[in-house]
Amino acid sequence: MKRDVAGLILAGGQSRRMGGGDKSLLPLGGGRVLDQVVSRLGPQIAPLALSANGDATRFSRYELPVLADTVTGFAGPLAGILTGLEWAAANTACKTVVTAAGDTPFLPLDLVERLATATDQRPGSIAVACSAGKRHPTFALWPTDCRDALRHFLVDEDIRRVSAFIDRHGFVEVEFPVLQSAGQPVDPFFNINVPDDLVQAERLLRSMRS
Repeated sequence: MKRDVAGLILAGGQSRRMGGGDKSLLPLGGGRVLDQVVSRLGPQIAPLALSANGDATRFSRYELPVLADTVTGFAGPLAGILTGLEWAAANTACKTVVTAAGDTPFLPLDLVERLATATDQRPGSIAVACSAGKRHPTFALWPTDCRDALRHFLVDEDIRRVSAFIDRHGFVEVEFPVLQSAGQPVDPFFNINVPDDLVQAERLLRSMRS
């Protein structure tokens, strides 16, 4: 566990392709998708919070802070990231925050260590995860010092793309290997977008547990 890094799970997506509701609270493996995410990310950092709007009590079983966006208008994951950075700066001694999407049940168990190590030679940079040649901008380590620039970017410039801010700020990419399950490749950042993804996630989880 890296006690100098805070964690933020982005759990507030509107899930239109799943018919609405919270993807992170869908059933998986006898629990919820979010159970998997918390169990994999939680041991890597302290403290941990959830980014989600609406009724916070739906996440009460996790006994974690639930942070509603400080920017109005459902401005997407970048608003959640901004809120997490401001929360960490005001309530913790952490100088960095690692973010993870709440619908990714197989995220790497060494996510935080590898992202943090990647910034040792480039302090102040954002470290962003990649796999199979693809960047995953919601899986990144963010310096809390970038929060004012991020607020200006999001509110004053009205730009909502996570990758666009990463590109402007300065970053280092960290490649994560593809996993193997029952002889099949599994992207560790596989996320649940449509019902078939949930079926696949259930199958993958069973094979990993067997």
